[in-house]
Amino acid sequence: MKMLGRQLAAARRAAGLSQSGLSAELHIDEETIASIEQGRRPLKYNIAEMCDERLGTKGTLAAGVENMPEVDQFPLWAEEYMDQEKVAIALSWYDTLVIPGLLQHESYARAVLQNRVPAYEEEELEQTLRLRLDRQEILRRKSPPTLSFVVWEPALLVKVGAEEVRKNQLRFLREAAELPCVSLQVLPLDSPCHAGLDGPFTLLETPDHQNVAYTESQRGSQWVSDAEEVSRLTRKYAMLRTQALTTQDSMGLLDRLLGEQ
Repeated sequence: MKMLGRQLAAARRAAGLSQSGLSAELHIDEETIASIEQGRRPLKYNIAEMCDERLGTKGTLAAGVENMPEVDQFPLWAEEYMDQEKVAIALSWYDTLVIPGLLQHESYARAVLQNRVPAYEEEELEQTLRLRLDRQEILRRKSPPTLSFVVWEPALLVKVGAEEVRKNQLRFLREAAELPCVSLQVLPLDSPCHAGLDGPFTLLETPDHQNVAYTESQRGSQWVSDAEEVSRLTRKYAMLRTQALTTQDSMGLLDRLLGEQ
């Protein structure tokens, strides 16, 4: 991504164009051009073709896009994933030790972010918190995506922050489980089978029915578009759903946990 971004920047300068000039000619947001040139956003094929034509690079940029690796490393808050999540028609999310971000109560999300090492600066923490909560807008869309969540039971039991934080989160989760677009299942601790021991992941279906995946770990995050890798994660998720409690039994578990407060 950085290499293609630098090639685009070099070709733009050679053509005597500023970032604003190129964005105006191609009818693309200037920030998008800047992000691509800095390697923060992937160069999409259609934009590469337009740049090749305007800058006279004779298909070089488009060829670079075609030969990008199928699995690329992105920062944790990957712009590509955020863009796709906003418009997804279906999303399946498996998590292990924390509640999925789309289902986090504000107090719980703040407590999770405050546990980051190295710690966020206050301004950075508030910005990251707002970004996380803003993503929950898809739950309230007029036509929301189909959302499926499988959460391992420890995520419900771990006390992140004060006890009141956990109460708020369990109530919020119970309310979210009633939404018609949401399917929430808990994988119980006593289950003898567990298809998700390799860690959390998210499956996403785009408006043009492409299936992709996103994974996170201690070392960062991965955007997965390779069909074979996505198929493997899809089969894992299907198995997790069979191993988890039903949606009704999962809501019953939440009710019992709330009753124990």
